[in-house]
Formats: sequence, structure tokens, C-alpha cells
Amino acid sequence: MSLVQMQPRPAHADVHADLVLRTVDDAMEAAGPQVCDDMTVEVALAVMAGSRADHLLICDEDGLCTGLITREQFRAIRDSAAYTDRLRLRDVLGDRGPFASPVTTMAEAEHAMRYRRLDALPVVAEQGGALGVLVLAR
Repeated sequence: MSLVQMQPRPAHADVHADLVLRTVDDAMEAAGPQVCDDMTVEVALAVMAGSRADHLLICDEDGLCTGLITREQFRAIRDSAAYTDRLRLRDVLGDRGPFASPVTTMAEAEHAMRYRRLDALPVVAEQGGALGVLVLAR
């Protein structure tokens, strides 16, 4: 599993040194679709389908990023016994995070993603607003 390389690197570059020196800001993708955490799972699924995105960033009423949800997580939620059509995103998110800062090194981000088995990681500003998403290569 390796992270998306957004900028070409010289063939002779040391991969480990490249990961240590590069930051998340160098490799993150645009934030993409964002939804409010008071939205129902059903409406969020419709937004995801309409945008053809693989994930949605979730924000609170103040516009601060509270998490990210993927298609696979939506499937698990809809297949659970506790699912209803009135279930809100904030009820299924759990704890805030994890997040990356734009100045986080790629090595740190890759380690965190592998440890938590994440395919995507929100990148947030110091104030908590979403800047982008770090996505694993497919």
C-alpha cells in the first residue's frame, strides 16, 4: 500500500528520504464534496452518488471538518441492524478524526493510515477547516 504520488520524482530519488521530506500538502487532493453532520445517511448517500465521489468530508454547523466517510463505511452502516432512514451522519461518525495537517510529513501520514487501515485521510487547516484529502493509491 503506497500513497498517491501527485508530483513526479526523479528515478534516482531515495524513496524513504522522499517520504520524510515531502509533506501532505505536496500530495493531497482537492477536498471534494462536503456535507453537514446533521444530514441523514440517505441524503449523504444521494450526494455521494450524484458527485460520483468515493468519500465525503463531513463538517459541523461551524464548517469545521469532523471526519470523512467512504462508500464502504456507508455500506456497513446500511447493513447494520441499527440502521433507519432517519440516522444522521453525526450519529455514526463517532470520535472526531483522525486528521492530517498540511505540514505533516508523508512518512507520518502513511504510518498513521496504515496503522488505522484508512484509505483516505482529511487534511485540515489549523482552525479545523477542510483543505483536502490524502488518498491511498489504487
